[in-house]
Amino acid sequence: MAEPLARSVGAPTAEALGGHLGLETVGDLLRHYPRDYRRRGQLTDLSGLEVGEHVTVLARVASVRHRPMKQRHGFVVDVVVTDGATKVPLTFFPRHKGALAHLQREMVVGRPGLFSGKVGAYRGVLQLVHPEHHMSGSRDGDPGADGTDDLAAEGAAMDDFLTGVLPIYPATQGMQSWTVAKAVHLVLDTLREEDVPEPLPDMVLARHGFPGLLDALRAAHRPGHPGQEEQALERLRYEEAFVLQAELARRRLRTGTQTAVPRRPVDGGLLAAFDQQLPFALTDGQREVGQEIAADLARTAPMHRLLQGEVGSGKTVVALRAMLAVVDAGGQAALLAPTEVLAVQHHRSLTAMLGDLAGAGTLGGADVATRVALLTGSQGARARREALLQAASGEAGIVVGTHALLQDAVQLADLGLVVVDEQHRFGVEQRDALRAKASAVPHLLVMTATPIPRTVAMTSFGDLETSVLRGLPAGRSPIASHAVNAGNAAWVARMWQRVREEVEAGRQAYVVCPTIGDEAPGDGGGDRGADGPDDRVLVSTVAVEALLAEEPSLAGVRRAVLHGRMPPEAKDAVMRAFAAGEVDVLVATTVVEVGVDVPNATCMVVMDADRFGISQLHQLRGRVGRGRHPGTCFLLTPLPGDAPAVTRLMSVAATTDGFALAELDLETRGEGDVLGARQSGARSSLRLLRVVRDGHVIADAREDAAEVLAVDPELRRHPALAGAVTELLRPQHGQFLERG
Repeated sequence: MAEPLARSVGAPTAEALGGHLGLETVGDLLRHYPRDYRRRGQLTDLSGLEVGEHVTVLARVASVRHRPMKQRHGFVVDVVVTDGATKVPLTFFPRHKGALAHLQREMVVGRPGLFSGKVGAYRGVLQLVHPEHHMSGSRDGDPGADGTDDLAAEGAAMDDFLTGVLPIYPATQGMQSWTVAKAVHLVLDTLREEDVPEPLPDMVLARHGFPGLLDALRAAHRPGHPGQEEQALERLRYEEAFVLQAELARRRLRTGTQTAVPRRPVDGGLLAAFDQQLPFALTDGQREVGQEIAADLARTAPMHRLLQGEVGSGKTVVALRAMLAVVDAGGQAALLAPTEVLAVQHHRSLTAMLGDLAGAGTLGGADVATRVALLTGSQGARARREALLQAASGEAGIVVGTHALLQDAVQLADLGLVVVDEQHRFGVEQRDALRAKASAVPHLLVMTATPIPRTVAMTSFGDLETSVLRGLPAGRSPIASHAVNAGNAAWVARMWQRVREEVEAGRQAYVVCPTIGDEAPGDGGGDRGADGPDDRVLVSTVAVEALLAEEPSLAGVRRAVLHGRMPPEAKDAVMRAFAAGEVDVLVATTVVEVGVDVPNATCMVVMDADRFGISQLHQLRGRVGRGRHPGTCFLLTPLPGDAPAVTRLMSVAATTDGFALAELDLETRGEGDVLGARQSGARSSLRLLRVVRDGHVIADAREDAAEVLAVDPELRRHPALAGAVTELLRPQHGQFLERG
């Protein structure tokens, strides 16, 4: 299965498969499963096509006509194809009479064919322009006059259709479904049983009645009878879950054999002093989760816990109390943040919450105080030297930083707890580099601001114990959200007027943009949402700053711009000014998505909101309503009300339940985003498994994997399973696992 494709399909085809689809080995190709199947006489439902998607459809030619071009040589051929209910026009541009004659021989009324291309729209009508095509030798579903298919000699995919089943593969411009099918056939015809290692143990195969891997692959790609492919895909889907759960089970076992230093708070210590001076009461959820973490820290086994919760549920306070418990016990805690903006914000908020408890060695510092050090890549030499000295000497009980914390020059006196914020932005190597700075295995607390459905937690965080923080702290105000159509001038004017009203009341607002302003058209800087890319120029911070300068209702309003490409000192200055109330409206990119806490901010406008995902919008609006005044969030979009993206915006506006929105986000966007593959630029390794739909499969696989690993933790008796786990952890496949 690890054999390079060139040996089976030839160098040119292998190069094309690798370049267009990232398929390098025989195993890659055979795991590139059909996305759909068509049976003889069953055409594609053309009513479900969406603009911008690359499709491969099976349809029948309904009409053909041609005309010469007016401005240059060549012809326009208008072909209409149909599924029997819906018609879709195709347009071809043959350059000379020979090409026209060839196309006319292919496009015969009644003849079925595969048509592949990007769906466009012209005057409101969906169309395919110059699609790649592959025609059957039959008309009206019957064999050709001579009883043969004129493409049979090519070993083409349409042969399968004529004999019963036609698999439709995920494809791209330049690599069509039928080319993939031909390559798959070549590989399957040469495979032997010994070429395909079986990753599932015999016990598991027997328990579930699954076929062997080679039989399953053959049935998935070339089903011999109706339903055979479903049985094969069921086995292959379970296999994905089982291999993943085997690795997570192995990690759980490995963690269980490690030893950590117990970290217990002391009477009259730093944690007790902090609790005593807290200006608010902890929520029931914060107390419950705090007890779970305290129990973990008191054990000799290292804590390995995921802390997740609603936007604004108070995760930072919970994490700070854990860090103070470790400092009480003579250790240090390190908080790793993904961006400088977030690291600086964490440092500022932790220092503010601690007050005199963060002033050890300074005039006015409390008797049991510690220090909170900050380490980032852009610090000046003097500040960096001071932070390094505080960390190495142990003077700083808490060290906050970005990737700069991972550098060899950073030494910690006694690292007892690693807190990782927004873990999906870090890899295993980065996390372990920080943990390696400890003399003993430190405890680990992973925080995420995005509520995670149970099935996702089981799939991507299965080696961590999970704490869910529900409920909001007392005094936290509700947030009202509204989807606004950018084409309705009255609504837009009222939206800006509401921003003005908040400013006049002494409060502040965010305006969030998907881009900075120097990107190419269609190259948005934010999440592109679930409807795929389009060619419109997305609203930028540059454009919005100019727009607000001309907006009559915002005359005299103090504005500032914040984005990720600004120098660190400039970003920090803007955030300080906004937090101090010196800026009324902050025009920003998604750098404000997490961690930014300005209680006086009560209003947010999200420009081109349809270009953001559901969970991201939920995180963004969580920046407002963090004080005693209610928050308002406007989701502005130029799309019509019946667009799927607008339906998503309405869902966000209708509820503030982050867990419900996370489930919807998962269903809408798929696992590639949720598990981190999109952020990494790689494909998700979950090809068949869908964590919402297949929760029962994941649960079964988890139990089976735990049973196998309990007896054979190193998988010495199951070399094929060990190989499958190694394959799963390849860099291009393993990003979602790195979150744990």
